[in-house]
Amino acid sequence: MSTNLKTSRGGSAVYIASITLVATLGGLLFGYDTAVINGAVSALRNYFILPLMDNPQLAVKVIAEFKLAVTISIGIILVLIFSFLFKLFGTKKGGVISAIILGFSALLVYQFILAKPNELTETMANFIDGFNKSSALIGCVIGGAIAGYISQTMGRKSGLLLAAFLFTLSALGSAMPDKLNFLGGEVISVFMFYRVIGGIGVGLASMLSPMYIAEIAPANIRGKLVSWNQFAIIFGMFVVSIVNYLIAKGQTDQWIFDLGWRYMFGSEVIPAGLFFVLLLFVPESPRYLVLANKEEKAFSILNKIVSKDKARDVLENIKNSLKEKRVRWLKYGSLVIIIGIMLSIFQQFVGINVVLYYSSDIFRNLGIEKTEDSLAPVILVNAVNLTFTVLAIFTVDKFGRKPLMIIGALGMAIGMTTLGFSFFGNHYGVGAFLSIMIYTAAFAMSWGPVTWVMLSEIFPNSIRGAMSIAVAAQWIANWMISLSFPVLNENSWLTETFNHGFAYWLYAIMGLLAALFVWKVVPETKGRSLEDMEQLWLTKKEEKEVPA
Repeated sequence: MSTNLKTSRGGSAVYIASITLVATLGGLLFGYDTAVINGAVSALRNYFILPLMDNPQLAVKVIAEFKLAVTISIGIILVLIFSFLFKLFGTKKGGVISAIILGFSALLVYQFILAKPNELTETMANFIDGFNKSSALIGCVIGGAIAGYISQTMGRKSGLLLAAFLFTLSALGSAMPDKLNFLGGEVISVFMFYRVIGGIGVGLASMLSPMYIAEIAPANIRGKLVSWNQFAIIFGMFVVSIVNYLIAKGQTDQWIFDLGWRYMFGSEVIPAGLFFVLLLFVPESPRYLVLANKEEKAFSILNKIVSKDKARDVLENIKNSLKEKRVRWLKYGSLVIIIGIMLSIFQQFVGINVVLYYSSDIFRNLGIEKTEDSLAPVILVNAVNLTFTVLAIFTVDKFGRKPLMIIGALGMAIGMTTLGFSFFGNHYGVGAFLSIMIYTAAFAMSWGPVTWVMLSEIFPNSIRGAMSIAVAAQWIANWMISLSFPVLNENSWLTETFNHGFAYWLYAIMGLLAALFVWKVVPETKGRSLEDMEQLWLTKKEEKEVPA
């Protein structure tokens, strides 16, 4: 690493490596917070849902609070979507689209949530259970959506400090929702609240960590350094899978259901606190400092990142790209926005979080029943994920972004196709396990890290906040996949016809479409500065506007 980072001033290798390492802790907590749920899936149902079946009065209260939580969550997400529409299309056109979406959403919420009686039917119990387990993703949508505003107003560093605080608060509250119940609601509602808080931290970190690294790193190694953020995400998942296993090891399922899950969520306090403390010692992004009219501070930091004779040129390039501090997100055309959104959606629609969130359940379907035993192979899945993420880090700047993403998408399509046929043909042995490994490896070497590299590179400086719409789209897609998989996997007709294979074939189709999209639409960003990308989009917009 030192050889690649060294500049004529000397010492920049250690400086860049240090601040990158701190920033990637945001990615580690991203992975830790989202994957911790894997070890507690059964415990949360046992602790929060089963008691409702024996206590009708408690069930009525929980259902009422659940309906309120769902309505508020959807309302917040709609407000964020409307703000994006206004920024993209202006007040008039954005208002019309927003009104249509609002009406349709209100109808769905009333029909499927509010109109249902406050009775604990099997469907209602499963709905509450599913929302409880995926509630952090609501926070991720909110955090991802406001991350652009936070990055522009508070700065990249301060935004990460906020995320670290939210991680810590969420870890404590999720572990002890009954002890830290300041809301006065039922315990399950308090647990959801703290998971949403943690999700907001994840959403912030998911945008701000790669953005910070991209703005700190020299162009020739930016892809590699941003990829370390994805490595940290996967490493966080790997670490928490080990932590969950060690907590469950040697314990009965009943102990895990009663107490073990608290240790799983509470363990996040350690990395979250470390992240907060270390952030106090890293500098602010030079691009944000220029935006905040602190050019001398920006120049001082650039002196440590690039050679002294280049620092002034880099500063001038940043200043030129930021002359227009408030511009419409469509200034550079709609293509850059569309590409950002579609990259985010495809990253989730290929089904990665089905493997990452439900892997313990998948292994139970393969015949592993005990909680401790089902968590052991999850470690192997995350180890493969981690190994091939490292491979991507060392090839993304050599082979380019597009080749890796196309090859990876095709590899995922193969893995999901064979996994679907394994279930369809009742072949639950080595073949099914290898399919999961192939799929995980293909994602880890491509769409895992490289999507974040692309998102951090394609948006021009003056509309960097528009990256938030792509991040929000990613979390919405994540939530849709996480909620829809149990429906697809447990549907009676689909199960009878395809024996649980249908969902995996859908993800395989998404892999093929993702490869086609990258091949035909997405530009290569390898070796291009952030300022070069601005000129690229302006050129494409001009070409589109010129009459044929």
